[in-house]
Amino acid sequence: MVGKGSTRHNSRKFHAKNTDPERSHLNVEYCNENIKDVYHELFDDALKNYNEKQTRSDRIIPDYYEKIRSGKQEKPFHEIIVQIGNRDDMGAVNWEGEVAKKILDEYYRSFRQRNPNLRVFSAHLHMDEATPHLHIDFVPFTTGSKRGLETRVSLKQALAAQGFLGGSKRDTEWNQWVRSEKEFLSDIMQDHGIFWNQKSTQEKHLSVEDYKLQERQRDIQKAEAKLEEVQADLRSAKKRVEVYEDWEKELGSVTRDLADEPEYQLPEPPAMMSAKKYKTTFVEPLISKLKELIRKLLSRIFEQRSYYESRLAQAESYQKRYRQMEQNYNAVKDEVERLKPYAQEDRFLRRVYGDVKITQMVNQKLQQKKDHARLYRNSGYDRDGR
Repeated sequence: MVGKGSTRHNSRKFHAKNTDPERSHLNVEYCNENIKDVYHELFDDALKNYNEKQTRSDRIIPDYYEKIRSGKQEKPFHEIIVQIGNRDDMGAVNWEGEVAKKILDEYYRSFRQRNPNLRVFSAHLHMDEATPHLHIDFVPFTTGSKRGLETRVSLKQALAAQGFLGGSKRDTEWNQWVRSEKEFLSDIMQDHGIFWNQKSTQEKHLSVEDYKLQERQRDIQKAEAKLEEVQADLRSAKKRVEVYEDWEKELGSVTRDLADEPEYQLPEPPAMMSAKKYKTTFVEPLISKLKELIRKLLSRIFEQRSYYESRLAQAESYQKRYRQMEQNYNAVKDEVERLKPYAQEDRFLRRVYGDVKITQMVNQKLQQKKDHARLYRNSGYDRDGR
């Protein structure tokens, strides 16, 4: 979820009606910096350089934080709220709440490393409400900007610098980033025996495996569209080359035709004209004309051949990439089909014995495997006992 952001509430400077002050000591405060100090840290050098270049006093920015706060283009900071489940299945006072706390803690501790352009200044894990959840407040910034301050506030450019380049209106930088963060959180959840049931989307609920399969299908559709575009370009280039190849074949006949064109004929030497004068007046200009004609013809032929070869190489590259994506898609599809019976058994067992019991059994089994692996490594024996 995206929140308006209230750092005073997050740090429990005041309590709302939905908090339990007796459990506030269970909350975790990861960081709680003054946002104005963060702005000085991030932007003071860029602000100084910018102001020094200004020749008009009305363009000088005395306080960058106030400029952003009072402006309409960017927000001073953004807040995300990360929660797993709800009070019914991951309540803060239950055993599941402790699992949620561990997952959220692990998620946050790698957040800064994953998002170097999102400067986190306030982060709190709340255990004194109905469901454990995490508040992360950050300032998005970009560097190397050609407009305004060299380092400035920009959510779009901050996410683009992290590889989220956006696409359609439904596939913005923000939406791509949110999906990526949800997938990362889902991976941590699975390590703790919790699986993602996507209730917050308008699409049909998907398992993690089905969701990944759907994403691969979308990748393939994009690749197919790009491949068709390149192939059409290639067909066009090939036609142009074939035309010029015909010209190349006809070059000999063109040369023969030149023998009959008056423009390219040498006249009889006028009476009393010296050989040297005849050469400079008639022969050399004709040779220059012939050379220029041949140069233009060959230049256009080689130009189109080069264009064709470059498009051919590009098409082969996309074809190779498409085949690889198709192989990956088929592999994921096969894996999904292989896992479906197990998923059905898992759902049946969870209905019979309950999520908590099955999760405990799964975690116990995973821990046993880890213990066995550690035992083999420390014993110096291989799995066959040698």
